[in-house]
Amino acid sequence: MAGLRPDRRPEVDEALIRSLYEEHGRAMLAYATQLTRDRAAAEDIVQEALVRAWRHADSLVNGKGSVRGWLLTVVRNLVTDTVRARKARPPEVPESPTDGAIERDHADQVVNSMVVVDALNRLSQEHREVLEQVYLRGSTVAEAAKALGIPPGTVKSRSYYALRALRDIAVH
Repeated sequence: MAGLRPDRRPEVDEALIRSLYEEHGRAMLAYATQLTRDRAAAEDIVQEALVRAWRHADSLVNGKGSVRGWLLTVVRNLVTDTVRARKARPPEVPESPTDGAIERDHADQVVNSMVVVDALNRLSQEHREVLEQVYLRGSTVAEAAKALGIPPGTVKSRSYYALRALRDIAVH
């Protein structure tokens, strides 16, 4: 492991970090959460603080100063570094503006319209007329029947079979 001196034993390091977390972890997390206002970011800060404690274990066990004070100072410094790094970068710009100032590309709409027109042209005239009345003009079944001069039941069955034929055309 990088930074591990030959005179340090892994089981001692693990026990030290575990005891630090058990004794100070809640306070570190509460402090980091208060500073960041983001639980996930606070957890990352606490983890990084414990890594730094592991790297500088000799300064923690030398008896000088408070261990909790040292850990909370590391947490504060990590939060400060994160905020400074964020401010140093240019702000992120959303991919698509929400104000609608940029016109949308209508190519997909044109292609879809062409596909629908082609599919309608493949239908029989009777099926096409029923779909035009019901879906394009917004007529009710009774209105479509009156306009086409056919019974309402015929409008319903032609509409059903016309939509089924359109689905088959779209699949193939």
